[in-house]
Amino acid sequence: MRGIVQVAGVRDLSEAEMLAGCGVDWIGLPLRLAYHRPDLDEAEAAALIRALPPRVAPVLITYLDRAEAIAAFAAALGVRRVQLHGPLAVAELTKLKRLAPRLWVMKSLIVGAANEDQLLHEVADFSPWVDAFITDTFDPATGARGATGKTHDWQASRRLTAASPRPVLLAGGLTPANVGRAVAAVKPAGVDAHSGLEDRFGRKDRALVASFVTAAKAALARIEQQPIRPPRVGAPGSPRAN
Repeated sequence: MRGIVQVAGVRDLSEAEMLAGCGVDWIGLPLRLAYHRPDLDEAEAAALIRALPPRVAPVLITYLDRAEAIAAFAAALGVRRVQLHGPLAVAELTKLKRLAPRLWVMKSLIVGAANEDQLLHEVADFSPWVDAFITDTFDPATGARGATGKTHDWQASRRLTAASPRPVLLAGGLTPANVGRAVAAVKPAGVDAHSGLEDRFGRKDRALVASFVTAAKAALARIEQQPIRPPRVGAPGSPRAN
């Protein structure tokens, strides 16, 4: 899994079709959230998922943290991919894999102040039970774990990407202006954007989306053939030597 561009948050089918037409691979649908209001209700989301063009995949983004609830909600919506931002226990993910073995699971790694060691432990603990990770930004002012419109320390995401046996997507404040630099710094398997592609009314702007997809795909293509190596110990921004 390389070169993925995901855009999260859509208001209706016409907006989703516009994203697909611009070359977006996955459309994230935030539902049952802890800190934000959904862009559309669950019935609308289910209808949109059924009507999506075949080339674009829907991804359920949720803060649900119980295996039974996640599996049931994904099945009700008709999605095969979930992105989990809740405070999950490893036991719940193992149960989820038993309940829904075909469900593709991406676990968030929320980068905050001085929590990199904790996230590295999460990578080790959760890797056997997930298909991918996504790094995102913690906002201490609101407590939001993602969808903050803010960037984080890309070197932290770089080290998490290098340590992970699973693909890692990068999210957090990405825009057409910074996605190339972000990809070059982190070398992720893909990227995700949300509010950085919206107009003042909260709708996705076609010009911003097209520019983002072009810049992201070009940057991801440049690193696609490059092996992911951990930063050299002792180099600026690298992990400390033991």
